[in-house]
Amino acid sequence: MKGKIALEEHFGIPSFGEYASDLAAGLDQTIMRERLLDVTGRRLREMDEHGIELAVLSLTAQGAQAEPDAKRAVERAREANDFLAQEIVAKHPERFAGFASVALQDPIAAGDELKRAVTQLGFKGAMVNGYSNVVDRDTGEYYDLPKFFPFWERVETVGVPVYLHPRDPLPSQQLIYEGHPALLGPAWAWGVETATHALRLILGGVFDRFPGVNVILGHMGEMLPFAISRVEQRVAAFPETSKLRRPVSRYLQDNFYITTSGNFRTQALLNTMLEVGCDRILFAVDYPYEEMGTASGWFDSCPISEADRRKIGRTNAARLLKLDVPD
Repeated sequence: MKGKIALEEHFGIPSFGEYASDLAAGLDQTIMRERLLDVTGRRLREMDEHGIELAVLSLTAQGAQAEPDAKRAVERAREANDFLAQEIVAKHPERFAGFASVALQDPIAAGDELKRAVTQLGFKGAMVNGYSNVVDRDTGEYYDLPKFFPFWERVETVGVPVYLHPRDPLPSQQLIYEGHPALLGPAWAWGVETATHALRLILGGVFDRFPGVNVILGHMGEMLPFAISRVEQRVAAFPETSKLRRPVSRYLQDNFYITTSGNFRTQALLNTMLEVGCDRILFAVDYPYEEMGTASGWFDSCPISEADRRKIGRTNAARLLKLDVPD
């Protein structure tokens, strides 16, 4: 399929290396670094080769979320957004769009930066890399807490989605992975961490309070589409769910979008289509950590209808992100 729009595509800035450690575990870190920094060379050639018209770029994890100092985190997020807008998107507006970096160590400032990025820089939403560190790298806060409500209110007002990208659990909470480092990162820990964070947003009432908020989950929903029925059944016995206005599965269907990033398996796609519907699924690669050829080769040939392929590959993203592109 030509004309695909890809939503989880990362770039790097040399001065942000302190926030991007251990992302390429098991991969050639030199190659990953080169691909993160080379946005307009090899990346554009591969996009052309594999039918990707537009890539929505986001600063590679962990980004501003890994900076414990709130004031510095706010400054670094703004710096990253200005770089993306001026040095990449402005020079290739027909090929790249942007997701803003926001520093949720200061929820008010994060909302202000989101509004600036959307209204002044033309960005299409935000990406946050899991919990935000506070005080030090072994403390963190999740975004269902009431202190983050002003941010979610701003998200709803501005009318753009937030992509919830994974990160490893806090170091003090990694005992179960001890002796098995292969299970940290994208193999397993990221999905568990991010799915749990998404459920916290649901159970914490974020979407009841701000029903217009849309959150994007990568990697075919971080396992949630496959587990949501059992989650819904079991959490119903707890008092906190009695306050929810909808069944847990309805929030997944109404307030989340799911991308194919890094999970190129037809069985997983079909299950996700059955759980949330093809109108809430979006194509993504997760470049440079995944290959465009692998993602596109699978997606372009997987056994779904051409109408659904068009929706997932292009028109759903165009609608959600309000992109000025032809159908």
